[in-house]
Amino acid sequence: MSEDQKSLKQIIDFRKEKLQKLLDAGIDPYPQKYEPTHFSLDILNDFENLENNDVNVAGRIMSLRKMGKASFFHIQDGKGKIQVFIRRDDVGEENYAHFKLLDMGDYVGVQGYAFKTKMGEISVHANSITILCKSIRPLPVVKEKEGETFDAFIDKEQRYRNRHLDLIVNPVVRDTFVKRAKIIRGLRDHLDNLGFLEVETPVLQPLYGGANARPFTTHHNALDQQLYLRIADELYLKRLIIGGMDRVYEIAKDFRNEGMDRNHNPEFTMLEFYWAYADFEDNMNLVEDMIQSVAKNIDALQVTWGEMEIDLSKPFQ
Repeated sequence: MSEDQKSLKQIIDFRKEKLQKLLDAGIDPYPQKYEPTHFSLDILNDFENLENNDVNVAGRIMSLRKMGKASFFHIQDGKGKIQVFIRRDDVGEENYAHFKLLDMGDYVGVQGYAFKTKMGEISVHANSITILCKSIRPLPVVKEKEGETFDAFIDKEQRYRNRHLDLIVNPVVRDTFVKRAKIIRGLRDHLDNLGFLEVETPVLQPLYGGANARPFTTHHNALDQQLYLRIADELYLKRLIIGGMDRVYEIAKDFRNEGMDRNHNPEFTMLEFYWAYADFEDNMNLVEDMIQSVAKNIDALQVTWGEMEIDLSKPFQ
């Protein structure tokens, strides 16, 4: 066993000991439900109205400064991060002792009021704390000081293989997920407003087509038949056009059993639409309008691609 493995095992064993102490004290470290009233960003953005008012937040502990009778820690929720101040005299000696069994990565709920510290940081003054999830494995260590990050989780191989950890310790990655969801919603809204109908076509197909690519194959036991994961949506969408559905589209997963690089993935999402009685210029105009509309919605009309600066607000040529 390597030194790193020994160290990890020691950390896990130590955290399991803390977990057992919580259980022995009658604390359920994995309750089924908790109802926060605010996100961290709500408090930070609306502090003027929330100052000294009751708030209830929940999130993962991302930094922890345990002291004698009072401590500070930061929790991270779905919208950001906020500091919490906890004092033994406010939460009681027993609850404060339970708090001292917590580590970075644990989830907690905090009921208290919004205030600003002497250093000017908007925070939550805890009146009570609820343990929501005791974490056994440690997070990758990421240190911050005065806005600068140290020991960041930056290894791309590890980040892509452990996307959940990447989201935890590199919150900016979350913006990519949010932006992607907005793009998909914008594409749907644009096509729906033009009278297109979103449909679902078969993923498993007896004959693959619509593109020149090698498929993934599987076997349907009940039919004793070889089937293929689709490489494109095209053929089934065209059948709908034949059937009299004049405007159809699908945002779907396609699969191609070929090489991988930064521009190609065996599983990817593709939008295909088909439009009866329209020519290629109609399609070109639709795509231009749709891209501009979606880019405007996510505030991305100016795009940097490599060394190129692209202005999506201008007419496409």
